[in-house]
Parts: sequence; structure tokens; C-alpha cells
Amino acid sequence: MKFHEVRTYYPDWEYIQMGIDGDHVHLHMVIPPKYAVSQVVETIKKDSSKALREKFDFLKKVYWDGKGIWGAGFFVSTVGIDEAVIKHYVELQGAEEAGQAELEV
Repeated sequence: MKFHEVRTYYPDWEYIQMGIDGDHVHLHMVIPPKYAVSQVVETIKKDSSKALREKFDFLKKVYWDGKGIWGAGFFVSTVGIDEAVIKHYVELQGAEEAGQAELEV
């Protein structure tokens, strides 16, 4: 998976868990404070979208529509949410019939 290949260049980025649903991905990661979260998200989105476009021809058209493969936003929590709650939330991705699982805090 391309997400793991990114670690070749950033070995100090640690993926704890991944949750993949129909149209989105949830990552539970640990990154050193020397990296801006936006830099990490940009790197992962950029590298994975390039690999997806190379593998699937129909995505080349998506890239040029002005929207891109990934959505513009992201959610990050660095403090205040118990790690067990985050891990549970990521585990539930794809298991909920009506969309995203509820994040209980």
C-alpha cells in the first residue's frame, strides 16, 4: 500500500491503524512534532493520488477536473481525545451502515 511506502522517506511517521470506507480513509498516526500536520497530510495525499492515477486510467480525468482525487479538508486531533477512542473509531470504519461511526468523547 502506498501509505506504507511513504515511510521509506519518513521512517519516523508511525501508522497505528487504518480504516478505509467507501469514499474516505482514516489514519491513526504518530508523527514527531518537527512535522506540520498539514505537511504530513499533503505528502500522503499527493503520493497516494499519484499512485492511484498511475494504476487506474479513469482517475487521470478526475485529476484534471479541478477537484482532484482527495477532498480538500482533513480532521486532526492532537490532544483531548483518548487514544483508545480514536482506535475504536478507526476500527469501525466500514462497519456502520449509515456512514461514519459516531465518535464518542
